[in-house]
Amino acid sequence: MTMEFIDLLKILAAVLALGVAIIGHEIMHGLVAYVYGDLTAKNAGRLSINPISHIDLIGTVIVPATMYFLPMLLGGESGFLFGWAKPVPINTATVISRAGYNGAMQVDLAGIVYNFTLAVFASIAIASMSQPTNSDGLLYIFTYLFVIQLLIINVVLGVFNLLPIPQFDGAHFIMHLSLKYKLNSVAEFFYKIERYGIIIVLIILMTPLKNYLLLMPVQTILNMLLSR
Repeated sequence: MTMEFIDLLKILAAVLALGVAIIGHEIMHGLVAYVYGDLTAKNAGRLSINPISHIDLIGTVIVPATMYFLPMLLGGESGFLFGWAKPVPINTATVISRAGYNGAMQVDLAGIVYNFTLAVFASIAIASMSQPTNSDGLLYIFTYLFVIQLLIINVVLGVFNLLPIPQFDGAHFIMHLSLKYKLNSVAEFFYKIERYGIIIVLIILMTPLKNYLLLMPVQTILNMLLSR
């Protein structure tokens, strides 16, 4: 197989892995909310695995394409693939009325738990697979590349969503945790800066901040998962 064909397989595997990671992430938020009596996501058709219902123009198309191809256009190697799906609608008031702030925090963390769980299973699969060679079949080579991307992308998403960025899971968790302990000023702060969430994301991704807040923790977790 030519290197160009392998590169195409890598891109296809990365796109598929990203879809599994971000769509599953959002569905898990909706499922946990559904368990606590919130039917909002279900009624909106957002518990479906149909990718069309989860596409966000910025998070699912523009950001992943920019992060992956921009380094190549600047003369380097391909970048890492990162993105997010359209947030699943949640009626937090319903969840809190049924399960309190603990229930709301479980909804907040559901997607992150999904991503890290998927990453663990991917690392186990990698440990049982041998690195493909040109003599291996196309299906095996693609599967290997897919599992590698599944591991990397899910760790990236898990780490990123843990950051207390407005509109993302880490911030939602801190808001509900602070409200539980009546630290209302903390929650109010995140409410006030919520509109700037995407701007903060772009600043992190386009500056050296991504090395400290994202790449270093991601590499540490990958090393732990692959050292077993």
